[in-house]
Amino acid sequence: MRKPVIAGNWKLYKTKEEALALIAELAPLVAGVSGVEIVVAPVFTVLPTLPAALSGTGIALAGQDVFWEEEGAFTGEVSPRMLLDAGASHVIIGHSERREYFGETDATVNQKIKAALLGALVPIFCIGETLAAREAGETFSVLERQLTMGLAGIDAAQLAPVIVAYEPVWAIGTGKTASDQQAQEAHAFIRGVVAKLYEQAVADKVRVLYGGSVKPENVKGLMSCPDIDGALVGGASLKGASFAAIVRFQE
Repeated sequence: MRKPVIAGNWKLYKTKEEALALIAELAPLVAGVSGVEIVVAPVFTVLPTLPAALSGTGIALAGQDVFWEEEGAFTGEVSPRMLLDAGASHVIIGHSERREYFGETDATVNQKIKAALLGALVPIFCIGETLAAREAGETFSVLERQLTMGLAGIDAAQLAPVIVAYEPVWAIGTGKTASDQQAQEAHAFIRGVVAKLYEQAVADKVRVLYGGSVKPENVKGLMSCPDIDGALVGGASLKGASFAAIVRFQE
């Protein structure tokens, strides 16, 4: 059994005070939830503020990005060791917004995943096609390229902690969501590519999350799909009640 993961990407929202208020709202709403890993990803400046508030809640902390060097003349970057020092255990890598706005490439994603693994962080490795790619019938070729290049040089043992997040770019923040069938089709394909790159036993263990306007109203349908192992949640993770409802999808 693959343990479901529900991760909240807070993006460029929440000051320290606002983040603490959100955790104070969220924690009691997910208290007692078992069988689901819960992760929240605030901005870098908020990370060190949250470990004390999260203690005993079962909620893990993630960075929204990471650099591949431990230290050096890299103004504005944050290393795996610094994320760990701030209390993070996970890190989002290759999010579509990083790819679209900040020049992230498959090659830099690969470097970041390797650095995160070496730094004992759990990578949440994001892949997904644009609307233009989907309409051109290139969804599968895009996903295979992103997976193959992103995981280059990473062996099966190293892959074990990696979480893959499929986020169709056309469904992020648009209110559009891939249908359950579309999402399952993409997730099954992703698992097939992992099997081709490694072997089926490895692919069977990799957790693949869906990210793209996940809400309390659609999470049950998505999570009923055999190859969907959780969700990378954007806007709905910014309110305790809606994120808790997604975390409690099994109820």
